[in-house]
Amino acid sequence: MLHEYRDIITHMKETGSENAHFLRIFNKHNELDDKILKAEKSEIILTDMELETLKKEKLLLKDEAYSILMTYKKEHSL
Repeated sequence: MLHEYRDIITHMKETGSENAHFLRIFNKHNELDDKILKAEKSEIILTDMELETLKKEKLLLKDEAYSILMTYKKEHSL
């Protein structure tokens, strides 16, 4: 997720607790991504509606993470 901001994400991870909310979002996004990939490979069974719901949740998390990243980048002059 947001690979072009890898340096900022690494910086946020290193600074720890002040970024706990971002890290929860980041981890949840990755969990959803794994689940979606498994469903698309038929490793787990999901209905089309369940898969669509997961994809929408993942997108919302990505949008929120992006917003947090941009705020962090601006505040820390990165």
